[in-house]
Amino acid sequence: MLSYQTAELHHGSHTDLLQELPIPAEAPAGRGLDAIIVPTAWSADALRHAMQVAKTIDCPVVALCSRAASAAQTIRIADQEAAAVLAVDVDPSLAEHLPRSDTDLFLQQNGFGSTSDLSLKRNLGTVFARGSGWQRVLFLDDDIHIDDPAHLHRVAPLVDDYRAVGLANHGFADNSVVCHANRAVDGPQSTFIGGGAMIVDTFRTRSFFPNIYNEDWFFLLGDGVPFRAARSGTMHQRPYDPFANPARAVAEELGDTLAEGLFWLLDGGQQPANPGSTYWGDALYRRRHFIDLLLAASGDGPDHHRMRRSLEAARGRSADITYRLCHRFVELWQSDLDRWRLHLDRAQIGDSPEKFLHKVRMSHHVQFSKAYLNSRR
Repeated sequence: MLSYQTAELHHGSHTDLLQELPIPAEAPAGRGLDAIIVPTAWSADALRHAMQVAKTIDCPVVALCSRAASAAQTIRIADQEAAAVLAVDVDPSLAEHLPRSDTDLFLQQNGFGSTSDLSLKRNLGTVFARGSGWQRVLFLDDDIHIDDPAHLHRVAPLVDDYRAVGLANHGFADNSVVCHANRAVDGPQSTFIGGGAMIVDTFRTRSFFPNIYNEDWFFLLGDGVPFRAARSGTMHQRPYDPFANPARAVAEELGDTLAEGLFWLLDGGQQPANPGSTYWGDALYRRRHFIDLLLAASGDGPDHHRMRRSLEAARGRSADITYRLCHRFVELWQSDLDRWRLHLDRAQIGDSPEKFLHKVRMSHHVQFSKAYLNSRR
């Protein structure tokens, strides 16, 4: 009954938008993965697996560090693992190397600003890779496990024909809090590809990661239509508790509403251009009714009590979102995309990390492992 009711309110799957591709038998000579980019805010030990993966396939890691992570700690771990690593201490000043973001300012002015620096790290990683001459890069979160590193070089060339190739998640489902609640009450809910394990072509992409939840979905949308993305290879997401803190649902609600609203149009074969205030009024109605149905189906057990708290937090945050705010965000996002593309047109594709760092005066933010320095001799 719940599935029937929510079908008109929420698309539990967007997988029809993806091409499901088998892992190629072998990689063309010289056309594998160029680098692995890992944004991290945890202690350096969280990076060991990424370093081990990279060492196995002879690939450098770019660790973008902040909060509990630091470049110095990361390099100590990298030297223990004998892995080729470039570790960057990321602070807000590095945003000066990127185009300004009107969406970020707009969200801050309207009480929806984000304290996360994940989008900054992903955007820096894209520009850093492009400036270093690294074309095919894997964005990899530090809570992702790769069982078979060897397949990464075989999967990477698939990105020549797609805006991104995400690895299939065979571990804990990675969804928003509201979508986790949908799954918990037996609603139909799948997962999509995302920035946690996604290969992109930095030479060809014209998109960026806005500073909002679901930044990776906006990145995928930013390269326009037709929407060509694929899934291949495998990974495992480490389990986490989506209902541990209702603040998580609050932080996600606007980004989830906007991204699901735009993907709703793609699912229906329509272009996800800014559809206007009337559409967003309808989208907000669907979203709130959907959360209300989840609340009604959530039950009264101890575990469901925690879920209800998160859903109530999401529903309360949704009340702060207006159709005008949604419309204006998408309008400014499209303007930011134009500015980002102009920046890419002006920036040259480089041939080494060292030259790029010197050119943009970022060398003092970066430390290198011994294995990386030895590989450059």
